[in-house]
Amino acid sequence: MATEAGLKKVKVSAMNAVHDLAVLVASDEGLFQKEGLNVEVLRTPGTSQIGSDRQALQTDIFDRTMEGIYNDGGVDQYRMCEWGVMKRTVEAVSNGQRPAKIVALGAAMSKMAIITGPHSRIYDPEQLKNTAVAVSPFNGSHFTTLKMLEGFIRKEEILTTNAGTMQERFEAVRKGEVAAGNFYEPWISVSQKQGFRILMESHSTRSEAASEELDGPTLAAMFRAETVAAELINANPNKYAHYFLDEVKGLLEPDEFQGWRLLYGPPMPYTRARFDDTYQWMLGYPDLIEPGSTYEQVVDNRAWE
Repeated sequence: MATEAGLKKVKVSAMNAVHDLAVLVASDEGLFQKEGLNVEVLRTPGTSQIGSDRQALQTDIFDRTMEGIYNDGGVDQYRMCEWGVMKRTVEAVSNGQRPAKIVALGAAMSKMAIITGPHSRIYDPEQLKNTAVAVSPFNGSHFTTLKMLEGFIRKEEILTTNAGTMQERFEAVRKGEVAAGNFYEPWISVSQKQGFRILMESHSTRSEAASEELDGPTLAAMFRAETVAAELINANPNKYAHYFLDEVKGLLEPDEFQGWRLLYGPPMPYTRARFDDTYQWMLGYPDLIEPGSTYEQVVDNRAWE
């Protein structure tokens, strides 16, 4: 066990539990400390928590809470959906923001689901043709909705809309104000408890981004700790249900949280093939990402060098 005085200090961001659980568990279980790190986890508001505001949904992604804190130097490392990290790392410099690089394919494989209300007449994905699905723009729910629906309807027939935070989105779907919405845990469990209908669901991998101030050995130590955390979560996911129950404040009892949906793995290098596939897919939609970037400009696998 490293001594407190000798620990290297690192500041990282965490927003929604499902995406950042490996970091939270690594911190709370002392796994970072065992790697010689003093990791401060700054809990920035996302869209999942009951009562959260819409700051994480600002139209300009760099005006959002986590992005602003990173830009001001409050944290040096964060993780989001693979496509969201791609957009932020590609567009940071042209928008006058603090640069970041993709430094790993991350630990969280968050389950995302497209859900309709209890009394909806929509029963299959094809019925969402030219019908708006509520998402968080330029976040995982947005990108996974596009990915999932591509298998059923043409790209030009896929529509998305911003219906607010996860709680607001949930109520909009319940009231029929939007036909469907994309949700992740614990809101999938809440929706099933309340009789909503799941049309389809899929895992969505995170990516890890970091500033140049975080060196390779430090990142490698962080990723080793997250790997152990992933193993602990997979072995007993419901042990960590409290992180999710806290987000929905009484809407779920511990035995109602469906921890079997949680899936985590070891962070891995972000390969050139993965970059090419992801970036080219994003360029296939208008306004998802700026053109003209390269693997060398965006990716740095220094944790494995």
